[in-house]
Amino acid sequence: MIEIEIIADNTKEVLQEIQKHIGGTVEEKWSECCLTVNNNNATGTIRFIPFDWGVSLLDYNITFNNDVQLKIHASCFNPIRFVYPLSGHFTHKFDVDKQGEDIEQFQSLIYTNKTGGINYLEFPKGVNLKVNVIQIVRKQFLKKRTTNISTLNKKLYEIFVDTDHENRYRHYGTLNLKMADHVKRLWNIKTKGMVRILNIEAIVYEILTLHIQQHNKLQQGIPLPTSLIKSELVTIRKLAQTILKNPSKDYSLEYLATESGLSQAKLQDGFKFLFKRTVTEYIRHVRLEVARDLITTTDLNISQIVYTIGFTSRSYFSKIFKEKYGITPNEFKKQLVVPVAV
Repeated sequence: MIEIEIIADNTKEVLQEIQKHIGGTVEEKWSECCLTVNNNNATGTIRFIPFDWGVSLLDYNITFNNDVQLKIHASCFNPIRFVYPLSGHFTHKFDVDKQGEDIEQFQSLIYTNKTGGINYLEFPKGVNLKVNVIQIVRKQFLKKRTTNISTLNKKLYEIFVDTDHENRYRHYGTLNLKMADHVKRLWNIKTKGMVRILNIEAIVYEILTLHIQQHNKLQQGIPLPTSLIKSELVTIRKLAQTILKNPSKDYSLEYLATESGLSQAKLQDGFKFLFKRTVTEYIRHVRLEVARDLITTTDLNISQIVYTIGFTSRSYFSKIFKEKYGITPNEFKKQLVVPVAV
């Protein structure tokens, strides 16, 4: 095992400490600092992006060739860390723990230590790790004018106001597939320069919101659906992505059950848990969103769009479009026509 001891005043120094032990090159552009490694120790990247008000992103997309343990000292730089493995898994523990806790793929983790404590993260060898870490330095974040931590639940509020790092805290979350879609978006941004950083920052705050929302639910005792296991929820998420990519197909509940190998009852439970909609409601929602985009971006008439998204009745389409958006498709299309000034 490679043990990497980290005593740092900021995340950039964390990246430099990792580089000392596993090699690679560091490139910095538009405040995005990226360690790229391709040697006997590891293959992949670790990137760090700082934002305003003490918020930063540390993203791992790497495969280690040996087990790796990060021994992170909680000193002056001791942020709250919100962690999410999109791919792979790892183990977390504090120095006071005898045994670590396994954090599985799609499971969230929130933790911070008291001053003088040590955080241990253990990454397995031979596993592609895509681990998203959002870090918040409390003293800086609380100076942000729009920060209103009084709206947080009692436990998170106590952690955010602990600016002298007198307490340690950890929260092992449950399966969160919605977060996976946002973390994926971070790696698919193609813009450059300032626009790229702004796009990434916006998604980081969306992910942070999901961490807080999930923490609230678990504090309130809202569990995962007992009828479904993790692999079944992953299957349902893939099914939903298929519908999103090809909304015009005739998706009956019976057909989807056969395709997924899940019962109709499990499909309904899964869609309600992941998307707050029944299967039928989700399909209708996707089709209406696609229809609105087609009206906005193409010259197709309403009848053509109805056919394109898989509906057969124009009157029914107009009815549910108005129910969702408060305006008929024709009225929506007319509003997009800007009169030419004479």
